[in-house]
Amino acid sequence: MDEKELEFKKRLQATFKIEAEEHARAISAGIIELGKNLQPETLKKVVESVFREVHTLKGAARVMNLKDIESICQPLESVFSALKCQEITLSPELCGLFHKVADTIFQLVASAGAQRPGQYHLQDRELIKLLASISKGTAVNDNLAKSEITADRSSNDIPISETTTPSTINAVRIPVNKLDPLLVQAEEMLQIKMVLSQRLDELQEIKQTLISLKEKSVESQEHREIFLNRMQNQVIAVIAAFERDQRLFGRMVDEQLETMKQVLMLPVASLLEVFPKFVHDLANDQGKEAELIIRGTEIEIDKRILEGLKDPLIHIIRNCIDHGIEKTTARVRTDKPPRGTITIVFTPMEGRQVEILITDDGKGIDVEQVRAAAIKSGVITENKARELSFQDTLSLIFQSGVSTSPIITDISGRGLGLAIVRERIDKLGGTVSLETTPGAGTTFRFLLPLSLSTFKGVLVKVNEQMFIFPAVSVQRVMRVKKEEIKTVENRETIQAAGRVISAVRLGNVLQISPRKNTGVSVKATTIKYIPIIIVSSEGKYIAFIVDEIMEEHQILVKSLGRQLNSVNNIAGAAVLGNGRIVPVVNIQDLMKYAVVTAETDSVLQAAEESTLKTGKILVAEDSITSRTLLKNILEAAGYHVATAVDGADAFAQVRSGDFELVVSDVDMPRMNGFELTTGIRADKKINELPVVLVTALESREDRERGIDAGASAYIVKSSFDQSNLLEVIRRLI
Repeated sequence: MDEKELEFKKRLQATFKIEAEEHARAISAGIIELGKNLQPETLKKVVESVFREVHTLKGAARVMNLKDIESICQPLESVFSALKCQEITLSPELCGLFHKVADTIFQLVASAGAQRPGQYHLQDRELIKLLASISKGTAVNDNLAKSEITADRSSNDIPISETTTPSTINAVRIPVNKLDPLLVQAEEMLQIKMVLSQRLDELQEIKQTLISLKEKSVESQEHREIFLNRMQNQVIAVIAAFERDQRLFGRMVDEQLETMKQVLMLPVASLLEVFPKFVHDLANDQGKEAELIIRGTEIEIDKRILEGLKDPLIHIIRNCIDHGIEKTTARVRTDKPPRGTITIVFTPMEGRQVEILITDDGKGIDVEQVRAAAIKSGVITENKARELSFQDTLSLIFQSGVSTSPIITDISGRGLGLAIVRERIDKLGGTVSLETTPGAGTTFRFLLPLSLSTFKGVLVKVNEQMFIFPAVSVQRVMRVKKEEIKTVENRETIQAAGRVISAVRLGNVLQISPRKNTGVSVKATTIKYIPIIIVSSEGKYIAFIVDEIMEEHQILVKSLGRQLNSVNNIAGAAVLGNGRIVPVVNIQDLMKYAVVTAETDSVLQAAEESTLKTGKILVAEDSITSRTLLKNILEAAGYHVATAVDGADAFAQVRSGDFELVVSDVDMPRMNGFELTTGIRADKKINELPVVLVTALESREDRERGIDAGASAYIVKSSFDQSNLLEVIRRLI
């Protein structure tokens, strides 16, 4: 091995060691949590988290050909898979074993690539054998009792060696032409120092003038005016100077920020140098032939983006080889080249973004298999699966637990890899989508920012709270009239850009209740226009209804930290110029929760707006059950409700009462609903009173008879939906 290859290997090992230490710490932290008395839902999340960390560490070790780490991660992953599927149960004995395994992983990572004493190899084999037997469903406690391996907790926090060789992550070679501008800009900071000192002197002078005015008695009004005018001129001059300074300092800060971004920009090639060998070895292990073609390696991307890209790319490539690329004989039978091809293309896009396409020329994805796997895993119901489009069904492969692999292997089959891909890309502020052609191959598309430092965001307000939408996902901001929000299939929608888009109230999605003592809600005012922000992700659009769209900001996003890493709908936080901290929404999360919220949003809206009505509704129904149900629905929506036991009782009440609407059954004694409606229309005092017929009679003749009688709406009980009823009432009164 020549000197160049040796240097390359050292850098690669250093990079792996830093990443592996993070995974080892996360695994150990999760195992410590498992020893606590956790609630079932929390326990499930911790098991899932450790499962993911072990899975990712195993994949990274495979890339580095570190068999000892890979060998212990494989059965440990299987045990956590069994825990996740509730095939085995957690016990103190099993937790003790996990601690010993965590210690061993720390030792393996610390000595990665180095020779370890023979006693450690023997102990490793015993651990692997024990984990494998447990994962196969044999009696857990019996195996642990027979094992001579004990859970020595004393070494649980052994430190990782601090003599790690610097890697491309912690040490970056910076060209001199990138450092020169930084020196110039640092020298310009001296000017800022001098200017600020000058402005301070000017403000001190104004302060002294004010003190003099306060302490000395000015002999005449004329002298006082001269004194005040001089002070006013001083203030005007300082303000003008500050305005000039602001422009100057703003330019200097922007330039230095841009220069620092460039310093942290690394060529794509620095990430992908190990991937060709990885593809070759992985394909060879499966009896396949595959080559990797990479284009756009000269493009420079923020090193933090590159670091975050590594795991998603590994998972995608493994998926391409395991699920996509066929064996040589199968490819030849379908007139394909014997060797499969995986292509990664990096392309710069507008708005400081980069597009990454990962394409294989394999067999493509069988959408019906994806549908069946999603149903089997419980991710979606069979009825709901039938309603999904081709693209929506395809997107199910990003759900945890969905895998089309017929068996679970050390490469795939657990339905975890692609879920990790989406999760990691989301955290980087990007999007992931895919296309597939049966028999021809699959393409995954990442769209990511070139830099993580700052980006533009749109500031909105809802229920007196502010949020920021990343501008890259915002397609349009607009105001619409209330009547332009239509209800289609129980969902509120608007029309924009030639398409019908679901409209959801942001406050409902985020479950934010209006604050008390903050004045009248926007919904309660008489304004005619409603602010809407339309966002898109993966070709889907949703319009979020807000109280106010404020302005666009250049923002610096801060992470929420590990403690709040799993908060739904929020990607981070930004600090505004006034010091206020504002959450930045996670577009992918928000759109996912909005789909669920949209199904009930129109009901909530109808309930909220109905509370503003002051009149009463009369419910005419001879069935006490139906009468009680209707009364409860309407009162829950905020209406005042009176009831009548039949049509005659209802007619007497509407002639003497003050009602805004009547909801009536049709088939009632003494006077049916048709007759009641006809009687109301014939009475000049109440002939404009809206009448909604809710009935089991669903024939065309019955509908026509209701229309002829003058009913304002006709709702069939067999398809009764309270949102339909509330929406109809809201429109009629």
